[in-house]
Amino acid sequence: MAVNSQYQTGNFTRETAVLKTQSMVEIKFSGQDVGEVVAVYPQISLVNCEVSSGRVNYGGRLIATVVYSDAEGKLCRIQKGAEFSHYTDDDRLAPAQRGECALTCDRVQVKREGSSYVVAVVAGAEITIFDNAQRNYITSIDGAVCQSDSAKLLSAVNFSGESDVDDDFDCVASDVLVPAAEAMVLGCNVRAGVVEVSGEIYLSLLAIREGAPVSLDRVIPFKCELSCDEALLSQRAYCRAEIKNININCKVNEERGKCDVEFNATLGFTGHFFEEEEISLVSDAFCKENELSLQFAEESTAVNTDVKVYSERVNGPCAAKAKLDYTCAFLAAALPKAEYQRTQDGIEGSVSATLLYEQGGEIHSTEVNMPFTASLNGLSGSCKNVAVAVCGMSLRQRAEGECEAEAALKITAWDGEVKTVKYLTEAIEGEAKKPDDCAISVYIPAAGDGLWETAKRLSESPESIKHSNPELSFPLTGKERILIYRAKQG
Repeated sequence: MAVNSQYQTGNFTRETAVLKTQSMVEIKFSGQDVGEVVAVYPQISLVNCEVSSGRVNYGGRLIATVVYSDAEGKLCRIQKGAEFSHYTDDDRLAPAQRGECALTCDRVQVKREGSSYVVAVVAGAEITIFDNAQRNYITSIDGAVCQSDSAKLLSAVNFSGESDVDDDFDCVASDVLVPAAEAMVLGCNVRAGVVEVSGEIYLSLLAIREGAPVSLDRVIPFKCELSCDEALLSQRAYCRAEIKNININCKVNEERGKCDVEFNATLGFTGHFFEEEEISLVSDAFCKENELSLQFAEESTAVNTDVKVYSERVNGPCAAKAKLDYTCAFLAAALPKAEYQRTQDGIEGSVSATLLYEQGGEIHSTEVNMPFTASLNGLSGSCKNVAVAVCGMSLRQRAEGECEAEAALKITAWDGEVKTVKYLTEAIEGEAKKPDDCAISVYIPAAGDGLWETAKRLSESPESIKHSNPELSFPLTGKERILIYRAKQG
């Protein structure tokens, strides 16, 4: 009997590549009566990301806020924005693909050019590429003995959207120079037609109080719903947030000695989840009369099933670029941020901030860095998406010339598992097997063999093996003796 395979075809979306690249973005400030620059805050956000043949083009918006001292020593601020575009090439890229792009400010530098100065930012981009593909798998084979299994096939669903977050609060200050913020997703769930996202914004205000700079911190929770027509069943989803825009409106209440702050931020969200399709497919097969050449395909998908949230307080000595002694009066630890990398049991990195201090009646600044390590208990080895936000940082001199810092960190780790499915894609009939003329054969199995492995080695159906040897219990120990009876031909 000739071997004839029955196929099933389906379309799905998969992650095919993760690309990382950097570009330089510069904003020039001129015509300003600028003394010493004491703080620079770059806010970067994504504008577009398009995949073409062999190339992905992406663009973003950079808004640089600069705090400087004027000729009278008063702190002032100036803000300027610029849009930029960049690309990266890869042979795997094609027009039908979709890219999820995450932008970061990897490094900031202020350069003098005559009477002007330039804020130069190294913008990093991590682009995850998703591709539409087709899978073909065998559901049955006529003329062969098949092992059929139930399997779950996955297909990625991408989503994106924006939402506004508003907050009103009081702070003891007369003005706000720089609002620095970072948004972190703490939970993301899918239900019919929508994706629910919740998290927190960690706001750090560089403000003025009684003529001197201070740093004020606030945590602003948010919750929003993003429309998603492909969302059907309730499940967890992976999502990241970025701040597209921040607006701060301050009203000084002189009677109360406070500043009424109206906060508004536009958040952009991108993420994905996976649709599951449960099917029956052929995972293995053999032919009694002929050799059978089999070809398989395997899909491995990293699925985020849970997000774990950690709160850590770290402290220790820190390094400063400027020489600090007891003549320096610390004023504010502004614009804190964390750089980190994954370790075997957690993360390690450093927390940095701009220290504003007074020395000799003038305000100066320097960058300080404190190294830290944090253990993240309960994570699997497949966890890669970790985010860290600084919720507040303080500095003091523990001895002359020695600076000590303390910072509160919020850490999210998107944990999950790698789901692997293997299926048969082709079965090609080969040469005829040499017939066995023995009426009875005795087979000595290997320890751990199951019914299917035994049947395949003997080229007999699993039903025949069980019928001839009803006393067998699988998996085998290796001490059994299996008898095969063959009817006399002719």
